[in-house]
Amino acid sequence: MTKDNYLHKVRAGAPGQPAFFVFHGTGGDENQFFDFGTRLLPNATVVSPRGDVSEFGAARFFRRTAEGVYDMADLERATQKMADFVTAHRNDHESGPVLGLGFSNGANILANVLIECPDLFDAAVLMHPLIPFEPKLAPAPASRRVLITAGESDPICPVPLTNALASYLKAQGGTVETEWHAGGHEIRGNEIEAAKAFLTPYV
Repeated sequence: MTKDNYLHKVRAGAPGQPAFFVFHGTGGDENQFFDFGTRLLPNATVVSPRGDVSEFGAARFFRRTAEGVYDMADLERATQKMADFVTAHRNDHESGPVLGLGFSNGANILANVLIECPDLFDAAVLMHPLIPFEPKLAPAPASRRVLITAGESDPICPVPLTNALASYLKAQGGTVETEWHAGGHEIRGNEIEAAKAFLTPYV
């Protein structure tokens, strides 16, 4: 079944409550953000899939050929598979708004779903995303909301590419917010607080 496309953890919320999908970073798994997601949105259906690609034993959502160089054919495969997975869970749980949060590789698959299926997610938190290519035009609903969090000294996600992604998403429609810290490729407290505030309307 499509909703079982990925090994995953799920906590079902009541019909009409948000569906909140959380996506781990490279080397994480379905446990990395599951409890975090349930604390952020205690009434939502929370779904946390494990990436189906192994990179030297580390779980990821799509393949890459080098640091920052994506296997674009596999990214296309993974994006369609994830969009189908999200849609199936949304429908199965009769959910309200569809929300997402991802870190690093998890943010990247979430970002590419926003690009390929711009009306699927109502809101998304992208923590340290990297989209190292020029995305296609993908007009989004005016109601879509995106929060990008990033590090000013992140060696994996350079500031110019983060800013380019924010500008791209703004140009497609909806609202885009950014939250920065002075560090690198790690989640800091101000990012967590920004995510909490961003998701408050859905609690």
